Amino acid sequence: QVQLVESGGGLVQAGGSLRLSCAVSGSIYSINAMGWYRQAPGKQRELVALILSGGTTNYADSVKGRFTISRDNANTAYLQMNSLKPEDTAVYSCLADTTARIGGVVMQPRSWGQGTQVTVSS
Repeated sequence: QVQLVESGGGLVQAGGSLRLSCAVSGSIYSINAMGWYRQAPGKQRELVALILSGGTTNYADSVKGRFTISRDNANTAYLQMNSLKPEDTAVYSCLADTTARIGGVVMQPRSWGQGTQVTVSS
């Protein structure tokens, strides 16, 4: 099993900042990518940011220049969100693409965090 635990999120005024964290645990050989999706009510799920094992990052156009994704050496990713706008309001879900041993078998699952609410007031 691969477990993801998210923290951060909450309520902030427009222009403010928040930081999300996502910690991965389990019988992991490697973390190939980590990132966040978000989904607002009535809208499609959107990939916000992704960081690959080599450090390459990708961002949705809507967050470029405002959000920064990073990883430490302890299997944790961070999403620093600055200059937040009301349209950033959504449930943010962390993902991790890993190579892991699950039930005695080496697999490459995509695993998800529990999701965290980010609300930006105008």
